Amino acid sequence: MKIFMVGIGGIAMGNLAYMLKNQGHDVSGSDQNLYPPMSDKLVEWGLSPKSGYRKENVKGADLVIIGNAISRGNPEVEEVLNTGMEYMSMAQAIGTFFLKNKKPIVISGTHGKTTTTFLTHWILESIGLKPGLFVGGIRKDGFPGFALGEGDYFVIEGDEYDSAFFDKSSKFLHYRPYYLAMNALDFDHADIFADLNAIKTMFKRLLNLVPGRGKVFYWKGSKNLVEITKDYKHAPVESFELGDKNSIFKYEKGVLSEIRTKNKLKPNLIGSHNYRNVEVAVRICLEIAPQKRKEILEAVESFPGVKRRQENLFVSDKSLLVEDFAHHPVAIQETIKAHKEAYPGYKIISLFEPRSATSHRNVFQDDFAKCFKGSDVSIVTEVYQVDKVNKPLRLNVKKLVKDISKNTKKEALYAKDPKEIPALLKKILPKFQKEKVIILAMSNGAFGGIYPELKSLIELRESV
Repeated sequence: MKIFMVGIGGIAMGNLAYMLKNQGHDVSGSDQNLYPPMSDKLVEWGLSPKSGYRKENVKGADLVIIGNAISRGNPEVEEVLNTGMEYMSMAQAIGTFFLKNKKPIVISGTHGKTTTTFLTHWILESIGLKPGLFVGGIRKDGFPGFALGEGDYFVIEGDEYDSAFFDKSSKFLHYRPYYLAMNALDFDHADIFADLNAIKTMFKRLLNLVPGRGKVFYWKGSKNLVEITKDYKHAPVESFELGDKNSIFKYEKGVLSEIRTKNKLKPNLIGSHNYRNVEVAVRICLEIAPQKRKEILEAVESFPGVKRRQENLFVSDKSLLVEDFAHHPVAIQETIKAHKEAYPGYKIISLFEPRSATSHRNVFQDDFAKCFKGSDVSIVTEVYQVDKVNKPLRLNVKKLVKDISKNTKKEALYAKDPKEIPALLKKILPKFQKEKVIILAMSNGAFGGIYPELKSLIELRESV
């Protein structure tokens, strides 16, 4: 099939292009702003994308796949609609080309999806099942977020964000779940969901797609997940939590151990939120291969982790620089708590950039003020691209900083721009010269490219 992809330069679209090409299709595409690493990858993969959108680009295609970021008015979209060409979203294409006749393992939830998806795939790969994979991230060992796989299973991150301008339902509704994990359900994506009930509706629809021979796993600590699964009867449902009588693991005093054998595990992950991810990933894999319990548990310990999730950029006896993707109040709270438990006695300096569509808005004004408990110093930057949200709806960062200080009883500072943070840290770090320190940088973006400066500051601290 001759397939053209509008918006091919996005990471997920580019990965899909590679997979489709390797499936034997004639793939091409276009994008307005092509830049590394995906621009280089597309050329390396022999896809040679077109720069800019022109209606003639789609001529002769059997199918046009339209990316999530593409809107009406795009010349290629208008040509597709005017001529009646076949088109679909990226999510629909994944379901159509890769998930038919498979047993998809869909990892959903407003937190923990990427780590759990990679971990589940890692375990199944480790025990020889060669599953497919599609996830929005990169493993710490450099493995990309996709694999064609072989056999029955395909592990996929169940994104609740919408699919395309013509399909405002969640991507995960195209993913044909056989096994479904739901890790959490909180309000997020305020740019597309009016309220929590709107997200719940999408999760209810996802739940309704699981076949009777499949299985649903949900975190019982989420009252929203408890609510939506309460009367569900179409497939087996299993709750999970750490330390329950039916649990595989318990977590006490910073230690994860298997309940049955009392063996302690040392995964490359920290925090109860990540160990819940381990719990559900292992349960899914035991459902598939119960005879491989020993190998499954060994795979948990060898899992390298995911880039930008608790990624240590600098480690020494007295200093730690960590990059983390946390951008929701719950994720920030759990990330700080995890480091507090894993590194007792360390002072924690939390850096946060409100960058996501939801964190731009004041919907979490009060929640953000409460989630920095455990930080000894908190620095929050002004929202990224401040003019994207009208002032009455925008997060008031200056007020937030005052409220964080009041709630934590510790220092909290405002930075107009991420580039102001190194100068602030130069004044703060000497106060902790005799202490062990963690600088915990939390953003779902590039954080102004300040990581090299942060690393230099810590190296200078080490030399004193």
